[in-house]
This record gives sequence, structure tokens and C-alpha cells, in this order.
Amino acid sequence: MLNINFKLLHMFLLVAEDNSFRRAAEKSNRSEAAVSMQIKHLEQQLGVALFHRTTRHVELTKEGEHLLISVRKALAEVKTGLLHIRESVDMHYGVLSISCVPTVAATRLPHILLAFQKEHPKISVHVRELVATELLESIRRREVDFGIGPKIRTITEFSFKPILSDETYALIPSTYKLPRKSGITLKELSRLPILMLSTSSAFRGELDAALKAKNLTFDTKFEVIQAQTLIAMAEAGLGAAILPKISVPLRTNLQAVPVIDPGMTRQISIITLRGQAFSPAAARLASFVERLIAPG
Repeated sequence: MLNINFKLLHMFLLVAEDNSFRRAAEKSNRSEAAVSMQIKHLEQQLGVALFHRTTRHVELTKEGEHLLISVRKALAEVKTGLLHIRESVDMHYGVLSISCVPTVAATRLPHILLAFQKEHPKISVHVRELVATELLESIRRREVDFGIGPKIRTITEFSFKPILSDETYALIPSTYKLPRKSGITLKELSRLPILMLSTSSAFRGELDAALKAKNLTFDTKFEVIQAQTLIAMAEAGLGAAILPKISVPLRTNLQAVPVIDPGMTRQISIITLRGQAFSPAAARLASFVERLIAPG
């Protein structure tokens, strides 16, 4: 079995790429004589000439051409192997940071992170609960690996990968009689005292735009930041809470009905800057989010 020094193969590759001992010497910071000596050593080990040499020209022999193909294939395999090893290490160790809108962070994110932690216990995940505008800014500044939030159609510098359709719901105290159980219109809601998320949320922006399009206004009694606070206020009988469906509790004495005419649905997405590449660990976490965010 031949015991070929990899340094000799590397030098052969440098000479073969440019058909030049001089340029190989420049690239390797060695003298031409040293380069020539290494090539001769390789040829002696193989028992064949690898280059046709003249005073003005250098070109590969047939055997040299075969070796060049083999060396390139071998180096590609080595690089692939090293990349897989690096990805394996990155996949099992490290720190990730994500930003997430509160309505998702408080409802779907915990069980996603639990499943991810069980499979990747050596990876720490830092979660930042941010409203949509602050979430996008954290991504823009590259402070997080990715964000989880609503798709915003008017913004083009980000990539939005939709992972969940989230309808708009009204949570209405049982003291109010509904005209139907299949849904409630914005016009019907305009006759009730309303509890709203603050204007800093993307959800509120979409709702305000729908009201404007219908030439309606709400009798808004309270505005809060957290969905859980809004639900508690509705349960106390302070009014009807308008929320994304993702925030509707499984057990509540409130009447939960979709908002219709118009029906409003936001697309929860994995958000990155356009062209941004995931690390192996971030890609793995994103796949968990995509697979587990839907209920059931």
C-alpha cells in the first residue's frame, strides 16, 4: 500500500491547477526548487511522470490527469466529511436565540421547546417575547437566529415562511346573547364593549385596517399588551375580547366565535432576513417549530 504524504498531493494540485511551478511556489510561499523537489518525490513514489516539462511549458501527463481527477474527488470527500462532523457538533451543542410574538410564545412555544430540549439537551435556547415591530428589528440587527410571528405583506426585506393560519376570534361573556354561534361580524361587535390588544401589535394593525375598510369603530373599553390579561378581563365581564385563535384557551366560560364579514386570518411564519442561512442547530429548531406549532 502506498504511503503518500498529503502535502505532496497538495503541492501537485497547486502545480496542476495553473500548469506552473512558479505560481505554485508563489501560492505556497516556497521556492520553485522546493516545489519541483516535492513533485519529483511524488513521481518517484508513484513510479510515473506526472508532468511534461519544457523550459516554457508545463502540462499534465495522462497519468497526471488521472491523478488530478482522483485528488479532487478525494478532497471533496474529505471536505464533505469534515462538514458533516462540524454540523453534527453544531447540532448537539451551542446557544440559539429566537424572538417570538407573545401570543405564540405563551401558547405553542413551550411544548415545542420541550420536544426540542429532549432531543438536544446540550443546546440552550434564549427566547425574546417581542411585538411584531420589535421582533423584526431584532432580526434586522441579527440579534436572533430567527423570529416567529405574523407575515407582514408590506415588508420585503424579510423572508416569511408560513407555518400556521390563525383566525381572528371574539371571546364574549355568556351574558351577551349571540345572533349565531357560527361567527360574529365586525358590525355586530361594534355594538358591544370591546377589549383590544395594544396598537403595538401587528394583529391590532390588521384589525384597525378591517374596521376602517368597513367604516366602523369599536367602543373600546380597555387596551392591554398581553392576551392573557385580555382573556381575564373578558372572563370578568368587562367586554368582548378580540384575539387571534391561537390565544383562545381550551377551557373557558366565554363564548369563542370566529370573526366574520370580513373573516380575518394571519399567517404565523418563521421569519429571517432574505438570503440569511440557518446554522445546523437553528435549522433543526425551525423544523421543530414548523412541525409542532399546529395543535393536536
